[in-house]
Amino acid sequence: MRDMVFRRNKKSRKRRGPLGWLLRTVLKTAAALVLVVAALVAFANVYTVVTTRDDVHTVVQLEGEQVDAVVVLGASVFADGTPSDILADRLEVAADLYKVGAARAVIVSGDNRDEHYNESDAMKAYCVDLGVPESDVYVDHAGYDTYASMYRARYVYGADSVIVVTQAYHLYRAVATAQALGMEAQGVAADKGAYDNQLSYSLREVAARTKDFVQTLLRIPPADADQPITL
Repeated sequence: MRDMVFRRNKKSRKRRGPLGWLLRTVLKTAAALVLVVAALVAFANVYTVVTTRDDVHTVVQLEGEQVDAVVVLGASVFADGTPSDILADRLEVAADLYKVGAARAVIVSGDNRDEHYNESDAMKAYCVDLGVPESDVYVDHAGYDTYASMYRARYVYGADSVIVVTQAYHLYRAVATAQALGMEAQGVAADKGAYDNQLSYSLREVAARTKDFVQTLLRIPPADADQPITL
């Protein structure tokens, strides 16, 4: 009787052996991938912040710097073309930098994929209203994301040195991307108050830093990589 039970168990183990091995292999592979992705995310975020935190300054500290351009990264605008609070703060800081001689031009880089939605034209109009000469404000209509804005500042507009303006949570990534693309880049934070949905912005930034870290390593050209424009 014991021999019969033994033979039955042995046959059972043989029947489920390949399936069990496959399942264990899949689980081990999945666990390894999770660990690799987690390590990449952690490294990209720490590297991005640590390597750029000393390049974040104030408007006063950059007075007279004379870099090629201030790059203002786009954010939402209302239906009438009025910048949102988060964008208005960026533009006001950019205008202040221009007025203290920190840069000879301003690049306003926004998303205009929809014919009924135009960030960068609204950004230029706001800068001009703040006293920046219209001829010194360059409109980048294809700043679909941070990487595209930085790539185009370098390879379309030919900027070798920039001051990036955005909110602090976003600034490290923007400066790191600009530097990785070969520009001398510094940043000024445009945080003038509390913003709605700040927690979601900060959480999303963790993934965005990883994405841009990989993109800069691969130097992937963004969509609409136009012919060079002279500043």
